[in-house]
Amino acid sequence: MDSYSIKTLDELKEFLYRAMQLEHATIPPYLTALYSIKPGVNQDATQVLRVIVVEEMLHLTIAANILNAIGGKPDLVRPDFVASYPAALPDGETDFKVGIQAFGREALATFLKIERPAQRPEHLVGKGLIYRKTPPDITALASHPRHEDFHFYSIGEFYSAIAEGIKYLEAEAHEAGTTIFTGDRSRQITSEYYYSGGGELFPVTDLKSALEAIDLIIEQGEGDGGGIYDDDDHELAHYYRFEELVKGRYYQKGDQPGQPTGPHLQVDWEGAYPIKENLKVGDILEGSELREAAIAFNTRYGEFLQLLTRAYNGQPSLLLEAVPMMFEFRNMILELIRNPLPKHPGKNGSPTYEIPGGIKQPAVTRQAEVNA
Repeated sequence: MDSYSIKTLDELKEFLYRAMQLEHATIPPYLTALYSIKPGVNQDATQVLRVIVVEEMLHLTIAANILNAIGGKPDLVRPDFVASYPAALPDGETDFKVGIQAFGREALATFLKIERPAQRPEHLVGKGLIYRKTPPDITALASHPRHEDFHFYSIGEFYSAIAEGIKYLEAEAHEAGTTIFTGDRSRQITSEYYYSGGGELFPVTDLKSALEAIDLIIEQGEGDGGGIYDDDDHELAHYYRFEELVKGRYYQKGDQPGQPTGPHLQVDWEGAYPIKENLKVGDILEGSELREAAIAFNTRYGEFLQLLTRAYNGQPSLLLEAVPMMFEFRNMILELIRNPLPKHPGKNGSPTYEIPGGIKQPAVTRQAEVNA
């Protein structure tokens, strides 16, 4: 079967919106796993998850930069933006679902699937996109009629299709004496607004910078060209950082994928609070403090998404507030995951990430922006 190709600017904008959804879809599972780890144990796992959460935010911002560059509008408050967990990833991988759960072997197995390299099982090599017979409504890409029978094997494949679409559409525009890169350059987020240990944020203004941005996302997730590191700063890719935890050994220079030979690292697989997987507010006893805490967290998380939307739509300096806010969630999340869940023996609470529907910026904020 031929690989899927993006042929219109509207389709490209849709794919880039899905890319933002995809990057965000990994943040709640990683953040919850991070804060489910009990104090004093699993320092290595804590560090890995913390770094990866920050880099997923970086990828979300890069996808917003590319969408802005082609005249799109990043919108994280659209009702369908946040996944309802457990969920298939928005790039349409259907052999697994991503859920909200405590740190442990099962969570790590899912995280490895999220970040898996674009090396598909042997029986699928050379098959382009994988035809699927499952209902189209389990992947967000199904909202486009031409997408409904396809999905991608990995995040890398998904972004490669976006890169090909950008090249195709820009070549077509070039022939007509125009460009697809017509976006307002003042909306681009650069490194002055976002510090991340791995990868630099640069403005996307043309074909070259757009392709470089996509390469950065792919390399940080799954490694460069089949290797275990990204290309820019020789940082270990997300997939292999998670694999170190599963295998209990560090990678060192010269190691091959799947064969770390560095020092041992300790993982306490029981060292996390026993949270109830994929908890919903409706599962929590009405009138309980835990339920109030879950609702308060969801409201605050909705405000975080509003803040990002404003940052990506002309107020880039607001991003300086967003990353600290993400780590301020720690106390709200701990309030949930350290407390027993009524009527569920042996299980603790958890954030539910059910964002109140239709949250928009308050009128006063919108007016303030008009006056700014």
